[in-house]
Order: sequence, then structure tokens, then C-alpha cells
Amino acid sequence: MGPLRVAWVDEQYDRENAGLGRSRFAEHVWVHAKEFDDCWGDISPVGFACVAWRLATAPHLDPGFVRLHRRVLRAELRRNSWDGSLTAAVDLVAPWPGELSSPRSWTQDRGWRGWPETFGQFLAPSQEELARIPHARSMLVVEAPLTFAGLPALPDSPGPELPELAERAVTVLVRELNDLLSPMVTRLEAAR
Repeated sequence: MGPLRVAWVDEQYDRENAGLGRSRFAEHVWVHAKEFDDCWGDISPVGFACVAWRLATAPHLDPGFVRLHRRVLRAELRRNSWDGSLTAAVDLVAPWPGELSSPRSWTQDRGWRGWPETFGQFLAPSQEELARIPHARSMLVVEAPLTFAGLPALPDSPGPELPELAERAVTVLVRELNDLLSPMVTRLEAAR
């Protein structure tokens, strides 16, 4: 079994569900091509990469061209306003901190629960559950720089290569996000 993946490109679903073209994501990029307008002519590929990522992930494209591990609640990429670098902002489902895990006298036998799971997916508790049972859901907020080496260089204006550039950017971002977060998510999964 290979290393745990935090993000992956779902090429099979993309091809099987393409409308008129060969790629659902490519069609989506063309429909939203205006979102790249501020990126053309920029010597940095960060802005383009951030737009491509947003277009490739849910809720913008649902299901996403990029799929995320069940522990990932949010995975955004943005340009750092301080130096223009690429920053990942990811929220991960986490177990209760050790201080709450044992001893559990703090619960006062009220039946506290963490993240509800249905078919292996973490969910927010329903209103019905919240009316009966207290919940304390832990989340790990990760904000970290990502290298943008390998992101495609951008032309000065859009052209027919737009979907291909977006797909290449997303592929690099998936690799970098996995490199950054796979060890952490592997550890969280082992702590179950």
C-alpha cells in the first residue's frame, strides 16, 4: 500500500463525466476563464495557481477535480500578502487533545461526543443530535508555505493552453500538499 494521499486528481471521474470535450475540469476552466484575468503577465505563478486550485476543488466544482482526504474540511491556497509566496490554509479533523482524552472526569457523564462519522466521512452533528448530546469537535488549523517550484510559467495573455496550464498547476499543488500533510494525516489516522 502506498503512502496516504491527502489530495489527488480524479482523472477518471473527470473524463467519464465530461460534457462535449474530453475533460470536465477543462470545460469548467473555460467557463470561468475570466477569473484568471488578473494573472496574465504576472511573473509569479502564485495567483494563477490559487485560481486553478479554487476552480478544481469543491464547492466550486462539485465533486472536485481534486479530491481531498476525509479529514480535510477545507483546503485553500492563497498568495501571502507579505511577500507574495504561496500559503496553504487547511482545516483537519483531529481527535480530542490528550488533556481531554484521559482522564475523562471533565465530561461529568454527560455523554460528550466528538466528530460524528457516517460511511467513513466526518460530519457536523445534526440539530437532532445537538438537542440531545453535547459535542466537542477538535480541528487542527494548518497554515504553511508551499513551494511553487514546478508551477507552469504563464504567457502574457490567455490562449488555448489555459486548461492545460490549470491542470499542470493543480497537479503540482496536489504533490506539494501531499508532501506537506501526508505525514500529519497518517499520524491522525493512526490515532483513531
